[in-house]
Amino acid sequence: MGVDYYKILGVDRNAKEDDLKKAYRKIAMKWHPDKNPNNKKEAEAKFKQISEAYDVLSDPQKRAIYDQYGEEGLKGGVPPPDASGPGGGPSYFSTGDGPTTFRFSTRNPDDIFAEFFGFSSPFGGMGGGGGGGGRMRGTRFSSGIFGDDIFESFGGGGVGGGGARGGVSRKAPPIENRLPCTLEELYKGTTKRMKISRELLDASGKTMPVEEILTIEVKPGWKKGTKITFQEKGNEQPNVTPADLVFIIDEKPHSTFTRDGNDLVVMLKVSLAEALTGYTVHLTTLDDRNLTIPINNVIHPNYEEVVPREGMPTQKDPTKKGNLRIKFNIKFPTRLSAEQKAGIKKLLGP
Repeated sequence: MGVDYYKILGVDRNAKEDDLKKAYRKIAMKWHPDKNPNNKKEAEAKFKQISEAYDVLSDPQKRAIYDQYGEEGLKGGVPPPDASGPGGGPSYFSTGDGPTTFRFSTRNPDDIFAEFFGFSSPFGGMGGGGGGGGRMRGTRFSSGIFGDDIFESFGGGGVGGGGARGGVSRKAPPIENRLPCTLEELYKGTTKRMKISRELLDASGKTMPVEEILTIEVKPGWKKGTKITFQEKGNEQPNVTPADLVFIIDEKPHSTFTRDGNDLVVMLKVSLAEALTGYTVHLTTLDDRNLTIPINNVIHPNYEEVVPREGMPTQKDPTKKGNLRIKFNIKFPTRLSAEQKAGIKKLLGP
């Protein structure tokens, strides 16, 4: 096949348009001649090869010929699939010698770069605008087809706009959003799906909205504050690397348990009589098991019953768990009759 355009861009043969754009953006910025003054000759050769690979694979007509006939067929006179007459479209031209043939027209690498990014050089060597000003709306989240209450919209403003001064590429600041989870979800683990809408740059530098589904695998034992980062999933804009999207785990309040590190804590109300004579705790765990815990000790105001390994899974090793700690709120009577006082003194007195 000669030159392998797919290998040059580091993509597979089934690569979609978005895959090609991401690959070109990364590798073209790396090998731009203005960024490689110490090995400019090698950089120019690589930059030209990268540009040619992107030019071919991003054009359905050129790509179809390349996939079928290879580089030699593309540059050596194979008619494009939908050629209806001499020339076969603007990317091909007639040699004028003998029978009409069609040849690949090589575009200027700088033109391809400028068309893609909206400026000629991000490193100050060839002028160029450095990107437009203004602000772009942040990446947005919506419920889409999944109907989960975690689907939200990030506030307006979002990713900062405009290219960096002096044409130097910069990265937009990360976009953060809370990801509320129930204690049950953090105990057992769950899958959250987020539908995002963001803007991507096309080859001409214009933005277009696209939708994408992000999947977050919440692991058992994850704690409040745990961060999940999706690299460069913010809006695209000239001369700015897209922002990372960061989801921060938050815990929804639970009707029975509170979390203290890897421990689960429950507060129960008992009467003074129960505190003194014995009490049996009945609890439903976060994974729907029923626990029966008899308390045979005297329950005093600071008493705490600890049940080993009935807490939250640990983040590093979910097979290990914290403890369940049961605390008690003792309800004392507001008044006692003389007879009750005398009876208590007789029972508990020296």
